[in-house]
Amino acid sequence: MKTGIIHLALVPVRKEPDDRAEMVNQLLFGEGIQIMEKRNNWTRIKSLWDNYGGWIDTKQFTPADESLFQEQVKTPFCADLVHMCSLPDDSAQSIVLGSCLPSLRDGVLDWGSLQYKFDGDVQAPQLSRDFLMEQALHYLHAPYLWGGRSPFGIDCSGFTQMVYKMMGIQLKRDASQQAKQGRTLSFIEEAQTGDLAFFDNAEGKIIHVGIMMENHHIIHASGKVRIDKIDHQGIFNVDTGKHTHKLRLITNILD
Repeated sequence: MKTGIIHLALVPVRKEPDDRAEMVNQLLFGEGIQIMEKRNNWTRIKSLWDNYGGWIDTKQFTPADESLFQEQVKTPFCADLVHMCSLPDDSAQSIVLGSCLPSLRDGVLDWGSLQYKFDGDVQAPQLSRDFLMEQALHYLHAPYLWGGRSPFGIDCSGFTQMVYKMMGIQLKRDASQQAKQGRTLSFIEEAQTGDLAFFDNAEGKIIHVGIMMENHHIIHASGKVRIDKIDHQGIFNVDTGKHTHKLRLITNILD
């Protein structure tokens, strides 16, 4: 298997090999990819985290040994909103919250053909509901961006995936895929902080996901990452005074 590593802060993953094509995902610094095929200046890839595919510019990743990604769920991540890594030539590379730091030793990232110095805030994945909510609140007010996975633009399933990623839990990329993971709860009263709530449209297709909070509240990406009330019907927007999303199911991933 041919693999590579993302060496830029945020790399757009597109539906087709064209800069004008729809962005369906983003890859963050330090994330691993499987190389599927190349076409002109584009490479079709799959993310090693969730097998999500698409096309990226061939100049926006570096070949890397598969061994870098053998223990992804234990890989430390950047806990700063934004941090600057130093390269050997003293130039700098910006990275964002949740970026992976595989092979970090004594403040140095050694990826074979690339080396970086990292002196920012490093966090190891932790499996607790309090830690999950702490990470979720880092994204509060981040603008909604289709395909986004960073504090500067994120979609609903990208938000839930990133929060769980920082716990070392591999959620799938899309809300409909995430809804098939974990244990389905029978009643909203069973939900705990950190459980996932899913919402469907008139055709029954799951189109939205958020993270349950205490006291019947939910944090989710809709226009921006925001906190709203939730009841048996769905999400109640505290600004408009209306229900905006129809509740379909709630799942427990952690227990």
